[in-house]
Amino acid sequence: MLWPTALTTALLASVAVSSPSLHLRQQQENVLANLSLADFVAQERTIALQGVLANIGGLNSSLVEGASPGVVVASPSTVNPNYFFTWTRDSALTYIMLIDELIFGNTSLKGTIEDYTSAQAFLQTVTNPSGSLYPAGDGLGEPKFYTNLTRFDGTWGRPQRDGPALRAIAFMNLAPVLFALNETDEFRRIYWPLVTNDLLYTSQYWNQACHDKLILSTRLIRTGYDLWEEVHGNSFFTVAAQHRALVQGALLAEEIGEECEFCQQADQILCLLSNNFWNETGGYITADINVNNVNRSGINADPLLAAITNFDYNATCDSVYQPCNSRILATHKVVVDAFRNLYPINKNATAPKAVLIGRYPEDTYFKGGAWPLCTFAAAELLYDAAAQLNEIGTLSIDEDSLAFFQDLYPDANVSDYTGNELRVITGAMTTYADGFISAVQQYILPNGSISEQINTTSGASYSASKLTWSFASFITASQRRARQYPPSWGAWTDLAHGNLTSSQCESSSYNATGQYLPATGAGAPNITNLTSLCYSEVIFSVNATTSFGTNVFLAGNVSQLGGALDDPEKIILPLNPGNYSSTNPVWYVDIWLEAGEGVEYQYILQQSNGTFRFEGGQLRNLTVGGCGSGNVTRVNDVFNTTMGTNANANASVSA
Repeated sequence: MLWPTALTTALLASVAVSSPSLHLRQQQENVLANLSLADFVAQERTIALQGVLANIGGLNSSLVEGASPGVVVASPSTVNPNYFFTWTRDSALTYIMLIDELIFGNTSLKGTIEDYTSAQAFLQTVTNPSGSLYPAGDGLGEPKFYTNLTRFDGTWGRPQRDGPALRAIAFMNLAPVLFALNETDEFRRIYWPLVTNDLLYTSQYWNQACHDKLILSTRLIRTGYDLWEEVHGNSFFTVAAQHRALVQGALLAEEIGEECEFCQQADQILCLLSNNFWNETGGYITADINVNNVNRSGINADPLLAAITNFDYNATCDSVYQPCNSRILATHKVVVDAFRNLYPINKNATAPKAVLIGRYPEDTYFKGGAWPLCTFAAAELLYDAAAQLNEIGTLSIDEDSLAFFQDLYPDANVSDYTGNELRVITGAMTTYADGFISAVQQYILPNGSISEQINTTSGASYSASKLTWSFASFITASQRRARQYPPSWGAWTDLAHGNLTSSQCESSSYNATGQYLPATGAGAPNITNLTSLCYSEVIFSVNATTSFGTNVFLAGNVSQLGGALDDPEKIILPLNPGNYSSTNPVWYVDIWLEAGEGVEYQYILQQSNGTFRFEGGQLRNLTVGGCGSGNVTRVNDVFNTTMGTNANANASVSA
């Protein structure tokens, strides 16, 4: 029996994070925790959908008052942690799920999808610390904003390259719905400009390990942060999403008679994806490569989330890292096994007993709890893989996947399986998947709310409450358990498999041919004279040795740098520590300024207590280089720690 909407919303609004003792008492009375799995999934799916909608600005936003229509708030939590922001990645993943729900028959979601469209069209045009829409599109990589669609100027792991790719996927998934309604022209007018901006960004920034000798001379690698916003480098999840977006974009462009020349970068992304992430010794896909000073094993839920995001029911298992791919299944085993003995709550359970898992074994964020969304992903991947194998009709077990399958079917060998044996094995996979759902069910809050984390000893929910991503991940796992699959995006096509030899693979992305323009048909503001101004790229880097909790900002006399000096209230440009190391303590920021203009600027340290310390010496100055992307103005500075001196602190400028 499904809970009425009003009751569900009221219960969600009243939830609080449980203490361990309260949690144990609640579990004894928890109806949801004691239901059969089928009944639990049916009831929780309704609760989770209402939880998602309650966290989105608009008519249903009972938990996030003040959020703009269509804006996904990560969580109503405002303290410990404060998640009352909107993330491009989380929002896109949420709406990918909601668009699937629309496709599966929930037409009531049409309004909130339209609100999301308008909100994202506007958000693409918001200038932010990562940049702007025009001329270089770098602002699209900004990870989060305030819920009223204004910029967030605090320090953060930026840029994050997965958001634009995922947002493009969300809108492209909507295309078949509109095509079925004979609204192809509407899609072309409203959605394609939105998608084009994000695909252009994806093709231009998928791997900025720049060829520019000025950049390489200081080891500046401009890639991005991973989906956990902690590691600067190439994330498997991000690269997989980027590959899918460009393949799907190329196929869709052909279908609607549009051009997407830059979508051909999908082949180059496939080179990076296929040849760099497999850990041969460990037998798993490592989460991040090209990282700086990260002491981790690379065992991470990242590849599991990547595989379910790129799931295509029509794909073969040798398609690019689909759920039934041998290396994905091998990674599933390694990731799950890493948490069996790590979390006391798992009681050292051995396979094929499912357990709670987290993001990665070394996680210390809020003491490193189990993450429901990661545990649901482990289940969803198995539902997906079993569906693909049953559709294909053959399971080919190889050396990579053998250990995974021996957990479920002890007689498994390196061989092909069909018929009844295949059905036995895929049945065991489905049962295993159910176990991950049940693992979370044991510790679900009585009202069905799902927090960010579960305490690994007591089972109490904590960290951000009513996490939108947690709700959404439960729904997508429920969809796959019910054999509801999204439309194919083309993972089975020749385009998705690529045609480059290793000698043709390039090490980095390039400046794609295209122009970033507001998607006015979707609700973006019509910015006048956008293309009449001439801009030039400027890369500021400063050698500034800092300790944990200290950040570096940049202030200047031009609007992009705050427009005023010596005023902490107008310091709006945080620098990026992504390439910082003990031997190369460099902070940097890459922005576009008006060509030829004179700039006065100054660096500022934000102390761990929140106060600001302006560097000493004279103001620095530079003249921005010539017009166009080929002219890069490069400044290499050293933070002036001497206060009140008159030492010359002008930048070292090269172009």
